[in-house]
Amino acid sequence: MSASRTRRARLTKPLERAVSGGHPWIFRDALVEVEHGALAEPGEVVTVLDRKGRFLARGLVERGPIGVRVFTTVDRALDRELVRERLDQALQLRARLAPPSTDALRLVHGEGDRLPGVVVDRYADHAVLRCDGEGIERWRPTIEALLSERLPGLGVHTLLRRSGRGEHKRVSPVVGVLPEAPLEIREHGMRLLVDLVHGQKTGMFLDHRPNRLRVRELVTSLVAAGLAPRVANLYGYTGGFSLAAGLGGAAKVVTVDVAAPALALAEQAWARNQLQLGSHHGAAVEVERWLAEQRRDFDLIVADPPSFAPSRATRDRGLAAYRALHTAALPRVADGGLYLAASCSSQVDRASFEDTLRAAARAARVDLAVIERGSAGFDHPVPLGFPEGEYLVATLCRVSR
Repeated sequence: MSASRTRRARLTKPLERAVSGGHPWIFRDALVEVEHGALAEPGEVVTVLDRKGRFLARGLVERGPIGVRVFTTVDRALDRELVRERLDQALQLRARLAPPSTDALRLVHGEGDRLPGVVVDRYADHAVLRCDGEGIERWRPTIEALLSERLPGLGVHTLLRRSGRGEHKRVSPVVGVLPEAPLEIREHGMRLLVDLVHGQKTGMFLDHRPNRLRVRELVTSLVAAGLAPRVANLYGYTGGFSLAAGLGGAAKVVTVDVAAPALALAEQAWARNQLQLGSHHGAAVEVERWLAEQRRDFDLIVADPPSFAPSRATRDRGLAAYRALHTAALPRVADGGLYLAASCSSQVDRASFEDTLRAAARAARVDLAVIERGSAGFDHPVPLGFPEGEYLVATLCRVSR
């Protein structure tokens, strides 16, 4: 669609600096239609004017509180060519920076790659496309066609489409067929198993790759210092952090998750990495119950729960849940041990998350010192003007009594 044919909407709030500075969302209550129906159809291209009627941005109409997802602040067409250009830039970044012995990473990260709502994850020779929002969903055939042309050159020969969420999630093939069994992927040489059909996210949590590598390095250092580290991985899913600890030389690793099928994959991956089978245990129980039943301390506990605050309305409740988790987990960390706490809630920034750690430390009567702070990997870029995009925060603390 050419720029001259796009409908127009005008800002009603002073958001010009935020939009021109890279924020990709314009909320519906900050816009007024210049032409009737300009914001009516998700997926339609709309030109956004500033409060003085001058060009500000061009994007796609979305349904819900976000009225427009911004694709460009340059007065150019939002068309197939722009999408192709952005897609090529995203793939080029991964080709240049992909870590060695790794064949699983995010190829396109939505707003971070200036393709709002578009997520493409690679798992070995498979890729999974997810379109978040009705607006970008209308452009899905274009995106699928572009991906189908480019992925074979990267060694990816199967493209899957994921739609819906939760119980309504569906995975269907675009190119190739659905995998009949979990796939084996590599991450810094570590072998993991991923269920692309039934797994969480598009299969696993690719964003934690650098934090998993750091856990492996930390455990290796503890072993070199003469310890026989005991590690607990809370909400461990298919055991990514557990495998990292095992490959680092941990003497004992416990993966805690209510999902028995995920724990079964963790056990299988443990064997594929040729780790001693007796040194890993999967506990298919609620984390709170497991913590309450423990009588021995751990040298490292990883607490990486699902999002406790998926929306603004649940933020306060989510912060309380993080405090409760930390308060229950910290007493189980040995004196001088390590606690890696993570949040994937976009509504919870790092400062607020670390406030929950401070409150929990007081309640648990321990002292915490921050050793490192982590986030997602390079394949999850965050625009400088979009702080909400830094949804994953990780804080590594030393625990002292």
